Amino acid sequence: MLNNKWSGFLLISLLALTGCQSTGGQMASTQLASSASDITRDSNAALQQLYASNPEARQLAKRAKGILVFPAIVKAGFLVGAQYGSGGALFKNGRTTGYYNILAGSYGLQAGVQSFSYAMFFMDNDSLNYLNRSEGWEVGVGPSIVIVDQGMAKSLTTTTAKSGVYAFIFGQKGLMAGLGLQGSKITRINPN
Repeated sequence: MLNNKWSGFLLISLLALTGCQSTGGQMASTQLASSASDITRDSNAALQQLYASNPEARQLAKRAKGILVFPAIVKAGFLVGAQYGSGGALFKNGRTTGYYNILAGSYGLQAGVQSFSYAMFFMDNDSLNYLNRSEGWEVGVGPSIVIVDQGMAKSLTTTTAKSGVYAFIFGQKGLMAGLGLQGSKITRINPN
């Protein structure tokens, strides 16, 4: 949905606002990953952090056909906002099988900078194949996605979580309230 001109504008706005952050060293770790090995390492570390804080995610992973992890997404805005995460890894059977970035834009009453991690658990082959076939998957178009919060995670079982995509947002740091990924675009990348 975002054209190249708006995508560029939003990314520049995001990077400029990220430079104005006042949250200290935690958000400094959200720098863009530069190599495939960096992305794999950072994504795996973020996934382990999710498992440590949410044991239900580990149980869900046992049945997932694939897990897409973005270890560092930065969201910034002042009326116009942008969200960007470079260097997400797709894991299948414990191995990295692809690399992705995520980009979103928004407008409205908003101000601040926030970073967070994001993991998507693909529970069936149709959902995972949709990601692989897409020339840039717009979240909200295609497979259904359920955002899992702490309360819902406790009620997930291997019986109830069989299809679609389950998403966890975790490790939030910063000064912006509310998280949503509707309208985000996920695109495959080829890091060095």
